[in-house]
Amino acid sequence: MRTDGPLREGFTTGTAAAGAAKAAARLLLGGEALASVDVPLPGGGRLTVPVAEVRLEDGGAFAAVVKDGGDDPDVTHGARIGCRVEPWPLAASGEVVVAGGEGVGRVTLPGLPVAVGEPAINPAPRAQIAAAVAEAAALSGFAGGLRAVVTVPGGEAMARKTLNPRLGIVGGISILGATGIVRPFSHAAWEASIAEALDVARALGHEVAGFSTGRRSEALLRAMLPHLPETACVQAADCFAFALGAAAKRQFREIVWAAYPGKLVKMAQGLPNTHAHKGDTDFSALAGWCRQADWPEALSRQAATANTARHAFEMAPGAAAKAALAGVLARAALGHMRRFAGPGPDVELAVFDFDGALLVRERSPSPARGG
Repeated sequence: MRTDGPLREGFTTGTAAAGAAKAAARLLLGGEALASVDVPLPGGGRLTVPVAEVRLEDGGAFAAVVKDGGDDPDVTHGARIGCRVEPWPLAASGEVVVAGGEGVGRVTLPGLPVAVGEPAINPAPRAQIAAAVAEAAALSGFAGGLRAVVTVPGGEAMARKTLNPRLGIVGGISILGATGIVRPFSHAAWEASIAEALDVARALGHEVAGFSTGRRSEALLRAMLPHLPETACVQAADCFAFALGAAAKRQFREIVWAAYPGKLVKMAQGLPNTHAHKGDTDFSALAGWCRQADWPEALSRQAATANTARHAFEMAPGAAAKAALAGVLARAALGHMRRFAGPGPDVELAVFDFDGALLVRERSPSPARGG
């Protein structure tokens, strides 16, 4: 990834599918094999995308676009997003039916913006694909019904590296893109995945949301709370304020968050987003928290010069001092959790050491329920 200049934007799987669909429709209806196509974007505007392949098939046409994630690539970066377009007599005049084929997942759980049993093509890219095909039909003067079948070779293997299995999306990836553009480090895509996971959890009747910053902290959370279903667990990464607010908005009764000391310090600072690009660790404040934890003054001053939060924790003179600092930080972080979540849910924070040992658990009952 380039780091010495502005980060390059990319385009979503939805935009790639729309480009493939339009290229296939232009060949089928107008006989044009285009090297690039101009497609509408769900968020407004247009984008020209290169076409990797276009060919006639029996009764239809096929095209493919290589997904480009820009400088913020995910598992679908470089994926060959294909689409077959064919006349569809079951469709109304002028209608474009969008379907999913090989490598496109199918929804099996409620709570997502796509109904159970349908291909995992979200509403915005579904409309984008249909609009792109409709544009090609209008250019050719075709007024009949059409079907666009999106395919992603290798999509099932890609999906294993995503949250799709957790969301009940089986057999492939999701076709996504609320704006059609991938903006590096915008965190918008991660926030959207958090919201979807919470919607699924609520639709399944879960009243407790379990947040973690990643796979390891989630595994520790589930070991601590074995009754917590996998579908109630959400890897929220750095989206501290967003995740808490989104869970409160969906009226979860309880929110539990698992964290390591590194993120804990930023939570104690009250940073809405704990990513390194969003805010630095305040080592002066950390030194003050060390004093509150009754660390020796010399060590507290030394913590202010630490390279990382982990480095500061490793300065602890013993296990009790480390746990005491974790407790001070957890109580400060819990206050910000309450601020971001509001008065509705109970909130709890579990802090794990780098070796997986539980350092502290702090809980704040809901003041709204008189807990």
